[in-house]
Amino acid sequence: MIHQKIKQLLNIILIIALSFPLFSFEIWVSPDGCDTNPGTREKPLATILMAQRKARELRRLNDPLIKEGIQIILKNGRYQLTESLIFKPEDSGVETGITAVKAASGAHPVICGGAQLKGWKKVSGNIPGMPKEAQGKVWMADAPAVGGRIIEFRQMWVNGIKAIRASNLNDGPLDRILSVNTDKEEMVIPIPKTDIKNLSHLEFVIHQWWAIAILRVKNIEKMGDSARITFHQPESRIEFEHPWPAPFIDKENNLNGNSAFYLVNAIELLNQPGEWYQDLSKGKVFYWPRQDEEMSKADVMVPYLETMVKIEGHTDFPVSHISFIGINFEHSTWLRPSREGHVPLQAGWSITDAYKLKIPGTPDKAGLENQAWIERQPAGITVHNANNIIFERCSFRHMAATGLDFISGTHNNLVQGCIFNDIGGTAIQMGFFGSPSFEAHLPYNPSDERELCRYETISNNLITDCTNEDWGCVGISVGFAHDIKIIHNEVSHLNYSGICVGWGWTKTITCMKNNLVHANYIHHFAKNNYDVGGIYALSAQPNTEISENRIEHLEKAPYAHIPEHYQYIYLDEGSSYIRVLNNWTEKDKFFSNSPGPGNEWKNNGPQVDSGIKEKAGIRKQYQDIISK
Repeated sequence: MIHQKIKQLLNIILIIALSFPLFSFEIWVSPDGCDTNPGTREKPLATILMAQRKARELRRLNDPLIKEGIQIILKNGRYQLTESLIFKPEDSGVETGITAVKAASGAHPVICGGAQLKGWKKVSGNIPGMPKEAQGKVWMADAPAVGGRIIEFRQMWVNGIKAIRASNLNDGPLDRILSVNTDKEEMVIPIPKTDIKNLSHLEFVIHQWWAIAILRVKNIEKMGDSARITFHQPESRIEFEHPWPAPFIDKENNLNGNSAFYLVNAIELLNQPGEWYQDLSKGKVFYWPRQDEEMSKADVMVPYLETMVKIEGHTDFPVSHISFIGINFEHSTWLRPSREGHVPLQAGWSITDAYKLKIPGTPDKAGLENQAWIERQPAGITVHNANNIIFERCSFRHMAATGLDFISGTHNNLVQGCIFNDIGGTAIQMGFFGSPSFEAHLPYNPSDERELCRYETISNNLITDCTNEDWGCVGISVGFAHDIKIIHNEVSHLNYSGICVGWGWTKTITCMKNNLVHANYIHHFAKNNYDVGGIYALSAQPNTEISENRIEHLEKAPYAHIPEHYQYIYLDEGSSYIRVLNNWTEKDKFFSNSPGPGNEWKNNGPQVDSGIKEKAGIRKQYQDIISK
């Protein structure tokens, strides 16, 4: 009996040893280290780049030290980047010996794509254009420079809290446009309450159904109690040519009024604590501190890099077997709106060209009356041609556009137990949606399966306060992809939809199939945009299932054109061969818009068993991320 127990104990020890290799080669990194150090715990390297190189050389030489894998261990601190970290095929691990980039025990390392803004001084005297209520309360600093050039930015964080770009968004109910002249590419608006004299960087943000548009103002011409406003190119042409979504005019006065708008980025709009303005011509930044913010000691960050980390393989030479564990990714920028405006089609995809067809019809869709070519937003972290990549218990915060984007050629990757918070656009995006050379309504079904995103898992993640720059983005967005599992996530506090699966507006069978949206908890969404779904599906997706999700607290968007046009589950154009089963929603309110065949709808609404409701969301072993 004793021998049997010893044998059992030895077996257990062996299993543990095989599950958690004890001899992974360690490369240590610290912001206080030195890149000429050997990379030990006692003498760490200073940069992740040098740790990558050291690991890459060990792989190249097939050093026996790395038989059980490599761990790049980051000590506590901020790892400030001035260029993207690129993980190449040569950085790949193997199934029996992965490469792991992980936090040291008890550490919270931050990979940062921003720059610190230092040297704040309280402004003395009057600043031309600054409102009276701000005079004497504003602080000023020189805009930071990288590589000898002043950084232009659209976001700023003070002690980890996002500051507000000077605007009239929070000055009360938004004004609404009065009319639109597409031929002259102009709009008429009520005369602005604030007299803005310097229009050089002023932006006009307009609410358009399920999206917003950001237009750089060219001129404002006063006409009594109204004003004529025009915009720079190319966004002016796109805004007035593209049919969907366009500015809304409530001609019969029986809905919720015309499209609302607000103005942003002028010193005349800096009128509240927490607001800031960058004067690009003078290289200065102005900020009205909130209560208890001591600017001489404040940690002020502005974003510099659009993408901090790129996992970048080739179709024939993918990146594989790399894990990121306990890493915090923070501060990424997005400058397209400042340079060429932003007019999206849907889910944050910028239109590069779009117009209404005089004679409707395309090879796939006889009744299609518009075409659009689109461009992907940048992401803080991108994955391209890679497999067996894991993000485990990481955080993605303070990003201007997309958080994490699986672009193409990816499979068998995992995003688990991560936090996505304060993301300007979509938290997690995956798959093909179109491009400047591939029209957005065309069915996508490439002959080379390797181009697709497939067999991916997104589970037990907390996604909250996303879409806060581009209101039309979503929590999780999947386009042309297959065998994607989106399970047990909590998705909340969004301006538009929660989880979106599908693209193309087509009933044609494509590569989209076998997707699963299961046991997610979606709440507090549709804060500003409607034509919305807690879960939104689009186009044919054979053997796709939406099941046992919990959806509640749908917000009352104040500027929705049709206030009742909201739904908890939304099957949009061409949605086909999808099973929608046992989803708990607080109301029996659903919608289908020209769906295709083969859908199964069973037992959805507030009558669903409460046990399903309670099991949705993040599982017990990951619930600690909710309080972080």
